[in-house]
Amino acid sequence: MRLGELWEYHELIYFLVWRDLKVRYKQTALGVAWAILQPFLTMVVFTIFFGNLAKVPSDGIPYPIFSFAGLLPWQLFANALTNSSNSLVNNSNLITKVYFPRLIMPLSSVVGGLVDFFLAFLVLIGMMFYYGITPTYGVLMLPLFILLAIATSFAVSLWLSALNVQYRDVRYTIPFLTQFWLFITPIAYPSSLVPEKWHFIYGLNPMAGVVEGFRWALLGKSSETGPLLIISVIIVILLLVGGLIYFRHMEKTFADVV
Repeated sequence: MRLGELWEYHELIYFLVWRDLKVRYKQTALGVAWAILQPFLTMVVFTIFFGNLAKVPSDGIPYPIFSFAGLLPWQLFANALTNSSNSLVNNSNLITKVYFPRLIMPLSSVVGGLVDFFLAFLVLIGMMFYYGITPTYGVLMLPLFILLAIATSFAVSLWLSALNVQYRDVRYTIPFLTQFWLFITPIAYPSSLVPEKWHFIYGLNPMAGVVEGFRWALLGKSSETGPLLIISVIIVILLLVGGLIYFRHMEKTFADVV
């Protein structure tokens, strides 16, 4: 896999992450505040429609906290997936002129999403303080769930970014894919609402385990974390190994096709 080669180009990864951050909020009136507003406004909509009108249960957690704690790992995953899946096509000029490990492209897009995540995370901490919620010892496990969200987005983006070089239809399917994926992930509702006989199939969605695990680590309350997490980790490993093999197999054609 030549993964050690990535370290030799760590300065290029840093440059691409910094470039993407500057381009993302260039010529925006609110700048980096969008990193907070996007999940926060989505939380407000979810709270009004799912929490107040539909009375969706939230495992005993105030619904704004419940939905925002689910939205943070989801936004990290969805933004990284969207940006990294288009990373090879958007940097076609660089790929056709200079040699470097092509894995750097989707990897730098995934890493760049962490900045937005940590800014929005500060808002979640403030909301928990407002509602009088104290993190439990499970918070020590939080970095593992963040790492799992990153691994999930990187694994899926390996497949989609390589396919996007061959078939530009992929970029048009990504918005639909992320919207569909949002509603099959327990963000606006707890996974306990899913009938027990469907739990195994539901757990095949790796983000189900990530979101429930993130809530458990931070809030100490969540349902079905253990079984969902085990299935999620297995699925992510399979996606990651398969994605790396497929990406390495296809990368020698990128410069000619992109």
